[in-house]
Order: sequence, then C-alpha cells, then structure tokens
Amino acid sequence: MIIDDQLLDKITAEAEASPRLRMNYNLHDSLDAKAQRLINVLLPGTILPVHRHRHTAETYTLLRGKMFVVFYDDIGAQIERILLEPTQGNYGVQIPAGQWHTVEVIEPSAILEVKDGPYTPLEPEDIMS
Repeated sequence: MIIDDQLLDKITAEAEASPRLRMNYNLHDSLDAKAQRLINVLLPGTILPVHRHRHTAETYTLLRGKMFVVFYDDIGAQIERILLEPTQGNYGVQIPAGQWHTVEVIEPSAILEVKDGPYTPLEPEDIMS
C-alpha cells in the first residue's frame, strides 16, 4: 500500500460526508493488534473532546494540512499549544500516556496516528467534560 494523495483524497471525501467531520483509515489488521496504526483525516469544525489514554503514548505525524495539538492539566487548564505545520518544520508530536489533549484543525488535515494496542474505547473518566 502506498500512502499518497489519492488515498488521502479518498479519506478526505469520506470525512466530508461524515457528520463528525473526520474519518479513520485503519492500517492495522484488527482492533486486537499490538500497534494501532491509522490515518486520521480531520476537517475544520470537527470536535474531538479533551481526552487521555492512560495506558499508552500516542504519536501524530502530520501528512497534510495544519492543526494545533493542545495539552491540558488535570483541572482543565491549557498548558501547551503545538502548531503542526510542515512549512514551519513542525511535523508531529509525541503525546505521553495520561496526557490530556485535543486538536484544533485549521485546514483539512491528515495525520498518521500510532498508539499501543489493543484498541480500548475511552472510559468516561478519560474524557474531560
């Protein structure tokens, strides 16, 4: 498989058709895989709640677009904003296990997202309200 403009355009079209304004394209074979690898296309206006993954770090590598990754402390105060924009030399971010975070999408963006598996849905205590 080649990760190219044709594939990213296909996933982007699916994101545009989704009410969530984002779409995942899994590269791993199953939700039980030890490494969860996926392309995640996110469009401006998508709402990704502030959340954390207590048992795994997460890596984002920006393939196209421009977005902020925002970190929060345990009481919900913003502690860091990282602009991912290849033209500025910022290609990705490593999010430590347990770090509260979200994204703010500035222009249609595609990230390669990697975290330890197996897939586990977020628990209510892992979503900041």
